[in-house]
Amino acid sequence: MITLNINKKTHRVDADPNTPLLWVLRDIIGLVGTKYGCGVAQCGACVVHLDGEAVRSCVTKISRAQGKKVVTIEGLSETNSHPLQKAWLDLDVSQCGYCQAGQIMSAAVLLRENKNPSEQDIDDAMAGNICRCGTYLRIREAIQLAAKDQKNG
Repeated sequence: MITLNINKKTHRVDADPNTPLLWVLRDIIGLVGTKYGCGVAQCGACVVHLDGEAVRSCVTKISRAQGKKVVTIEGLSETNSHPLQKAWLDLDVSQCGYCQAGQIMSAAVLLRENKNPSEQDIDDAMAGNICRCGTYLRIREAIQLAAKDQKNG
């Protein structure tokens, strides 16, 4: 049994320590907001926070998460009131939506570390997240809007 702290709740899971965190989140715990994209940490659809760091859950073993705090898109805000979630909705960022949880989770780390990111800062931070629909300009605009919202809020 491995004990995991996910979105401020303790979960005891009976799984091999080498199991990717993504599959524990989705298949055992039932948190399906984190998506499977490529399975090799290249697309960013599976990004979650592990002690505040953006990690690719498709390649992160649950043994690495034991004793740490995991935050998924479901745990970013209980009411979808995080500035990024609001900005995503206000600017209608999503097209198919598949990559968006990973995009938001990556952006949340950026905004925590850089309260006023430039366009280049945003592009650099988000470079590892792929959007097949090409909503990159709206993603950048939403991150800028969320940064302003955080400053004013």
